[in-house]
Amino acid sequence: MHINPKIIFMGTPDFAVATLDALVESGYSVLAVITAPDKPAGRGMKLSESSVKQYAVNKSIPVLQPLKLKDPEFLGELKQFHADLQVVVAFRMLPESVWSMPPMGTINLHGSLLPQYRGAAPINRAIMNGETETGLTTFKLQQQIDTGNILLMEKIPIGLNETAGELQDRMKLAGAQLVIQTIQGLQDGTLKEKPQPVEVSLFLKPAPKILAADCEIDWSRPVVQIHNQIRGLSPYPGAFTVFRGRILKVLLSQMEITSSSPLPGTFDTDGKTWFRFAGSDGYVYPEEVQLEGKKRMPVTDFLRGYRA
Repeated sequence: MHINPKIIFMGTPDFAVATLDALVESGYSVLAVITAPDKPAGRGMKLSESSVKQYAVNKSIPVLQPLKLKDPEFLGELKQFHADLQVVVAFRMLPESVWSMPPMGTINLHGSLLPQYRGAAPINRAIMNGETETGLTTFKLQQQIDTGNILLMEKIPIGLNETAGELQDRMKLAGAQLVIQTIQGLQDGTLKEKPQPVEVSLFLKPAPKILAADCEIDWSRPVVQIHNQIRGLSPYPGAFTVFRGRILKVLLSQMEITSSSPLPGTFDTDGKTWFRFAGSDGYVYPEEVQLEGKKRMPVTDFLRGYRA
């Protein structure tokens, strides 16, 4: 009979909540949650709490929100919990003084098949690059980001028109179960750590944070690449183009490859049910859009309010 490890959980966005919930529902003792400080948001700039904090408060789990992870006061508080294990999902980079603290170490869930797509945006980048498969990895944290020894992996197919939001919703549930399996394997000693391959470093696909420059659509590219960019950035932050002097986000699209199309960026419409932009080898048909200052809407609603 193995005694369940006492756990500290670290995470911030909605993606992390699924794992925290799985730990709680599986009967693990979650001593505390570490999450990002509350941030001003919205028009009133009211302080908004992270999804992880909202869940923890609802379940009466203590919450720590350090500004600096090396703060001696925070480190002292963390030590007082005497956790056996720390679980990290979608949080910031940890200093060694934090990740090396518990006797069982710190495990991280990452949204790719490591060592591919190390970085902040693995789900977005995999779709933007047109991958048909991605996956989840649990690994032991060490100094360099996303480089620790691998514990478990699970492959996940990517649908042809699947958006980052849809894929993330599937992956957060699968990831939660992978973390539970990982902890069980560590508990009963059946799980062995495997170092990440070093020799593949020349062929790595990185997954850096999404910047504004990644979001602007370049209509001179092939339509497959534009379609992948749109779904890889949907629903957030959204791929955009400047249309009639205003920013138009394209959140869902279809594509058509043709042998001849007009100048890239050329726009045309039937005024009722469709409009399209020309790419280098065909057309992209937006299906859901969001005009600056407006709500997200289907293309038919957009055309109803738009006059050519």
